[in-house]
Amino acid sequence: MAETLSRRRFIRISAAAAGLSLVPFGRGAKADTNLHTWRGTMLGAVATMKIHHEHPQEAERLITAACAEARRLERLFSLYREDSALVELNRTGVLVDPAAELVDLLEISVRYAELTNGAFDPTVQPLWRLYADHFSRAHADPNGPAPADVQAALANVGYHRLHISRDRIAMPRGAAITLNGIAQGYVTDRIVDLLRAQGIACSLVDMGESRAIGPRPDGQPWEIGIADPDSVGLTATVIPIVDRAVSTSGSYGFCFDAEGRFNHLFDPSSGGCAERYCSVTTVAADATAADAMSTAFSFMMEPRIQSLLVPAKIERVHLIDTRGHASDLAA
Repeated sequence: MAETLSRRRFIRISAAAAGLSLVPFGRGAKADTNLHTWRGTMLGAVATMKIHHEHPQEAERLITAACAEARRLERLFSLYREDSALVELNRTGVLVDPAAELVDLLEISVRYAELTNGAFDPTVQPLWRLYADHFSRAHADPNGPAPADVQAALANVGYHRLHISRDRIAMPRGAAITLNGIAQGYVTDRIVDLLRAQGIACSLVDMGESRAIGPRPDGQPWEIGIADPDSVGLTATVIPIVDRAVSTSGSYGFCFDAEGRFNHLFDPSSGGCAERYCSVTTVAADATAADAMSTAFSFMMEPRIQSLLVPAKIERVHLIDTRGHASDLAA
């Protein structure tokens, strides 16, 4: 399995087929008269922008500017570009005079790690490498990596091992960072800030996570369809949002093995994979929080999730467990 395939990239590819995308649900054409849509990929994820503007040329200018900003950030956070700052950090263990945005996102990541007692941890990349390497071998043991190998990888995991300052980022030999559980949300928020500063009042931005600017032009909420993990092409629920962000983490998004026992969501405490829920969807005021906490909640029981909603600034969580039962928690 190529290491260049990210957990979030697989989620979004699966989402495009399974219905985790935006769901219009029969809105009239009148509301979309001045709709300008861009689709592409960003940070290895399916990305879209829907901008309402009465002047097509201005809409295109804004889309071009937003894409340029997203690409700039991708060159910092990507694991899949050999020229990215993150790849350089993982290769050498140190970055001198790092970009302000990389420092900012790492500091935010550490705050979520501390808030969740390590359930969200940006240093789980050694586990991805271990599982990817194991299942890429011919005749790989279907029971997964050997326990001793998991423990060896875990020895290199731990957000407290990072040293972050405006002048220098450093980590021990063997450590490696992934920002795939938060970077898409962060980039989405930066694009929303850019569009708001240019006067956009109605837009839906998805740079791997979804965030709405205002309502639809007809005054109705935007609607985000959440995939049914067990039924490709079906929607489990629809979440209406106005000025809010939505993120979904799902163990169904990608599995290393054909049986689906080992997925892309790694528990930093055990080195195992998420198995409590098939899908965790969070709603928050910003996509960075929604993104990080949808990952962290994947390893928590409902009482623990409930206790973190207010401090994590999460307004709602939609859970689908492995039996297909759905539940909702609200702050």
